[in-house]
Amino acid sequence: MIRDTQSSWASTLRHDVPASLVVFLVAVPLSLGIAMASGAPLAAGLIAAVVGGIVAGALGGSAVQVSGPAAGLSLVVVDLVHTYGWRATCMITLLAGAVQLVLGVFKAARAALAVSPAVIHGMLAAVGVIIALSQLHVVLGGSSQRSAIANIVELPGQIADLHGHKVAVGLLTITVLALWTRLPKRVRAVPAPLAALLVAALTAWTFGWDVTRVDLSDTVTEWAFPVLPQGDWHLVVAAVLLVALLAGCESLLCSVAIDGKHGGRRVDLDQELTGQGVANMVTGALGGLPVAGVIVRSTANVQAGARTRWSAILHGVWVLVFALGFGWSIKLIPLEALAALLVFIGVQMVNLGHIRKVHGHGEVPVYVVTMGAVILLGLAEGVLAGLALAALLALRRLTWVTVLKREDRDGRLHVTISGSLTFLGVPRLTHELRTIPAGAAVDLDLNIDFMDNGAFEAIHSWRLDHERMGGTVDIDELHDEWYTLAASGARMFPVKSPPKAPDRWWLPWAQRRRRPARPVVPLDGASGQEECQLTAGAREFHRRTAPLVRPIFTELARKQQPTHLFITCADSRIMPSLITASGPGDLFTVRNIGNLVPRRGSEPHDDSVVAAIEYATQVLGVHTITVCGHSGCGAMAGVLSGGVQAGSLPGLRRWLRHGDHSLATFIETEGDRLHGGALDVLCRVNVQQQLENLRTYRKVDEQIRAGKLELVGLYFDIGSARVHMVPPLRPPLAVKTDRRVTAADGQF
Repeated sequence: MIRDTQSSWASTLRHDVPASLVVFLVAVPLSLGIAMASGAPLAAGLIAAVVGGIVAGALGGSAVQVSGPAAGLSLVVVDLVHTYGWRATCMITLLAGAVQLVLGVFKAARAALAVSPAVIHGMLAAVGVIIALSQLHVVLGGSSQRSAIANIVELPGQIADLHGHKVAVGLLTITVLALWTRLPKRVRAVPAPLAALLVAALTAWTFGWDVTRVDLSDTVTEWAFPVLPQGDWHLVVAAVLLVALLAGCESLLCSVAIDGKHGGRRVDLDQELTGQGVANMVTGALGGLPVAGVIVRSTANVQAGARTRWSAILHGVWVLVFALGFGWSIKLIPLEALAALLVFIGVQMVNLGHIRKVHGHGEVPVYVVTMGAVILLGLAEGVLAGLALAALLALRRLTWVTVLKREDRDGRLHVTISGSLTFLGVPRLTHELRTIPAGAAVDLDLNIDFMDNGAFEAIHSWRLDHERMGGTVDIDELHDEWYTLAASGARMFPVKSPPKAPDRWWLPWAQRRRRPARPVVPLDGASGQEECQLTAGAREFHRRTAPLVRPIFTELARKQQPTHLFITCADSRIMPSLITASGPGDLFTVRNIGNLVPRRGSEPHDDSVVAAIEYATQVLGVHTITVCGHSGCGAMAGVLSGGVQAGSLPGLRRWLRHGDHSLATFIETEGDRLHGGALDVLCRVNVQQQLENLRTYRKVDEQIRAGKLELVGLYFDIGSARVHMVPPLRPPLAVKTDRRVTAADGQF
């Protein structure tokens, strides 16, 4: 017990204390800047940083998240300060903390994760734009306006009336922030915001520039209890809920995001929301800004090596010590430098990475609408607009119906309807079905997980009309029999069909969900006491796959008509049907060690590969022969070692003699690459040589020259799961040319 305690304290001293100092250096300038953007006393930012670190750090559910004043809440706070005054805003913060506390106690935290990230990212981007526009006026020596539109309108006049020293300090601060990430790593150990403010302050003091300065020496110790807001209580309640929900959502989403950056204890969302609630009650009572989890400080905490909540707590302690003992030093910081810091932060809040993420899921409209509405209408209105659009898009996706039609070779029309069939999709469904020609033979696949009465009536009426006009309709339901049950008058299922677990047949046995061994009922005459992997796989095939592929195999049972002869290695990691996306009857496959094709008349004599080539080209009439090698081939390693690696396997040593021509070609064309990656280069050259070996057979060469047969070389990189084209050593109708193989050749 004592040893564990000593180990814990040693870990804290080694990891958490240094990390807390880094976060402290980041937190001080950001807290001052956010307080300035919020229209609050600058001391309120430091109070929020202290409370967020100590209270939220100690009581929250995340081990490494750092809380404090958040830029995303500044737009709400500045509006509350203008409407109710600062002390009433503190009361709203206190009440919002109580709401968060209640929500956390009642385990409501996970509900916040239902908010679309596109709305959150759009809101934060809009807040960033508004902060940047408002503080740009301060950088230029003026004052910010009440709205983003007003700031844009007043900007040309502000630029025309520049204030030299103030503008110089702002530009210097932004320049340092922009260039800091390009400096050596040792220099970047000092956080960029702190470095920028120090450079600006020292430069202004050295040259005696006329700038606006801030003094916190007296205001830190001043305190007055918050007062109740005066005005319409409906609006006050709405403000309390807005602060509570925005701060709570930002904290919870931040904690989830930061969980992916460390390997420690996972976050308890309800405890986190409870801790945030207590912290907001305390910061409101002490006259601080609202508190939330902050991604910038949390990321800096993780990157600095923090392991436990002690880092966040200690960072709050350092901020408190600084505010009480060194608050006088803040008067050296120019106000324009803080404004420039805010402009830089605001621009960074428009994160292009977030735009790319939401674009991949078709949620850019939600992002843009939220961002535009927040800028033009206000924070609450913008968030509501974004949520409404996100809900509409989600409803559209849930009710979207796809109808795919294709005509088979025998003239039958194959139609697949996918999605959740509700009355909302009936117009599209009816339009697509009416385009089917009268009298056509139709195979209708219903790949659906729900069907309401309106959708059933649409499909059933079309079917009756189509059959009345002489057509035929064969319906196959891939999930539950929604149509069949409705047509028979049986009771329908009350909810959507649960999705079936994917049949992950491509995974190795060792990586599939293990099942306990069980006694075996003999399978096709086999016997055994315990079911092995192969018999279990056969049973799985009979249960899941056989019903789906039986029609195909029934047709293939009469005759095989492959189009490709596929020669590849016997290596267990190579699955021809998987890497070529081919199906039953497509590939006539030959597998051997090293994917070797013995040259005509070579020793030791081998008829198995020759027999397969003859049968494929002269009986089956394939039009392509593919040789597929792979990375790290053991056979080629044996060839490269001169047979030494074959050890005491005489049969293998004799077989590998067929690879001597590959080794000779490798030495001739790639002799300067005998070291470093030689094996994989030989594996590629071996594919080229086997294509040459195929042409030593007269019938094969004649078909190639007649244009009836094509040779293709493939190389499968196992590590990256990528298939590459390998060019032949000589074109089909040309003389042999030297060709160096590179890793980029023919990459799909």
